[in-house]
Amino acid sequence: MTNLPEFKNPIVEQRADPWIYKHTDGYYYFTASVPEYDRLDVRRAQTIQGLADAPAVTVWRKPDQGPLSNLIWAPELHYINEKWYIYFAAADVPEPVNGTFNHRMYVIETDAANPLEGQWVEKGQVVTAWESFALDATTFQHQGKLYYVWAQRDYDIPGNSNLYISEMENPWTLKGTYTMLTKPELDWEVIGFLVNEGPAVLKRNGKIFITYSASATDENYCMGLLTADENSDLLDASSWHKSPQPVFTSAAENGQYGPGHNSFTRTEDDQHDVLVYHGRNYTEITGDPLYDPNRHTRAQVITWNEDGTPNFGKPVPDAGFVRS
Repeated sequence: MTNLPEFKNPIVEQRADPWIYKHTDGYYYFTASVPEYDRLDVRRAQTIQGLADAPAVTVWRKPDQGPLSNLIWAPELHYINEKWYIYFAAADVPEPVNGTFNHRMYVIETDAANPLEGQWVEKGQVVTAWESFALDATTFQHQGKLYYVWAQRDYDIPGNSNLYISEMENPWTLKGTYTMLTKPELDWEVIGFLVNEGPAVLKRNGKIFITYSASATDENYCMGLLTADENSDLLDASSWHKSPQPVFTSAAENGQYGPGHNSFTRTEDDQHDVLVYHGRNYTEITGDPLYDPNRHTRAQVITWNEDGTPNFGKPVPDAGFVRS
């Protein structure tokens, strides 16, 4: 086996819910949740490692009041029909309402070639079939259709959020029916909180894979996997197989805890898929894990099993890590 590329982790410190997109212009674009949860920052570099030192440009900042005035979470930068879109979640108040935070999903748009220089326009809320805690949207295109995958609370199902899929009319509007893909039900999905969130899509080997994150955002946070055949009806819940065990978990021996809320990109030579995720170096968290800022962005190359499924391995040690 040839030596796989390795990264010096962490890639970017204090950036959770990381999103790295490799564009056709030769740049990697990066956005993530900032510890203040008050803005959308984007940076770019010609290498993944180079994102560490790339200047961050604030392209949008939350207003002081209103539905987008609190807790700006999990932005993703997508390039659709020659325009850039950032999907993110925001709340109207900083505290939970009826047991969960009060986020809804929003999108902004620019037609600039370089999104760091663009004028961004708010396209409004991505409206779903019912109003409740909703977040972590991602999109993907497949066989001429644009799909939206997100996490949302259903008051009739125990827990904070389930994952759903819908087709899109345009990059800010859903159309047709929606389908629930997974709910938190397995023992590793319900530690601390009942959570399925943070979906990310990877298309390879005739399959569509959706990773997602589960449980509380401490050392129990981990990743699950959904798989569908690329020619199946993606809006049919029976098309999707849910792996019974988590596919990426804490690795105490490597000093890595709570890996998750991932995205996918490709190496510079386009030969390998890369898993991008956040995690902490410790388990002792004072207070609410949400306000511990040390979820750092990390990256590592994915390998592939003989059956064509991804093998994520374990979270690799940070650069300079010494096992005790």
